[in-house]
Amino acid sequence: MRTALLQSSGRPGSVVENLKVLDEAAGRAAEAGAGLLATPEMFLTGYAIGDDIARLAEPADGDSADAIAEIATRHGVAVVYGYPERDGERVFNSAQLISADGTRLANYRKTHLFGCFERDHFTPGEQPVVQAEVGGLRVGLMICYDVEFPENVRAHALAGTDLLIVPTAQMHPFQFVAESVVPVRAFENQMYVAYVNRTGPEGEFEFVGLSTLAGPDGIARTRAGRGEELVLADADPVLLADSRETNPYLKDRRPGLYGSLI
Repeated sequence: MRTALLQSSGRPGSVVENLKVLDEAAGRAAEAGAGLLATPEMFLTGYAIGDDIARLAEPADGDSADAIAEIATRHGVAVVYGYPERDGERVFNSAQLISADGTRLANYRKTHLFGCFERDHFTPGEQPVVQAEVGGLRVGLMICYDVEFPENVRAHALAGTDLLIVPTAQMHPFQFVAESVVPVRAFENQMYVAYVNRTGPEGEFEFVGLSTLAGPDGIARTRAGRGEELVLADADPVLLADSRETNPYLKDRRPGLYGSLI
């Protein structure tokens, strides 16, 4: 399945403008043959927007979800987008997957919050593995810091995730995560990992771009630079099956030895 990664910080603070950016990117992705378009963490509203996070937060089935479903249907491409999710008094850092026919397939709440900024504004999620079927692949969702915990990604591997979509807000000086950690996660867990970053300065942060889709062989199929960019690469189920047949990592595990890690 051809997968498009929208590396962009959009227009922080403006849901309306970010929906326009998403609409335009979905059109370009569809023209390039993509079956899925993924955006960065908190793309719908912006990341470093302080108390506006709570003000702009919406339920998973809110107006913006309806608008993105319309975009997905019109362009015929599934969409994963990051947004602040309101559930009663709680706000989660979430990512939602909407199918090419506008169906809400999966919603994930970030389980590992990074730093004081996120802990001040969000409630951590409690469900580590969220998946849905798209284009013949089992697609999993995760957000940014979550992928830096090997247990999280291994849980997806054991649950059969083929393509892990990771909306992120990766900032300076942690660019080694995009450059090194993500390809290693893909290799050691025998899956594709799409890591989709914000870019440029925003509030107190400097986002580093470098969005990538890494394959089960640990090789980046595409990698963006530091600016706004739409990059595409294929998640090939045949290559994935062949790689899983020859790579022994998951078969050679000895779970009985790992109890002390919990």
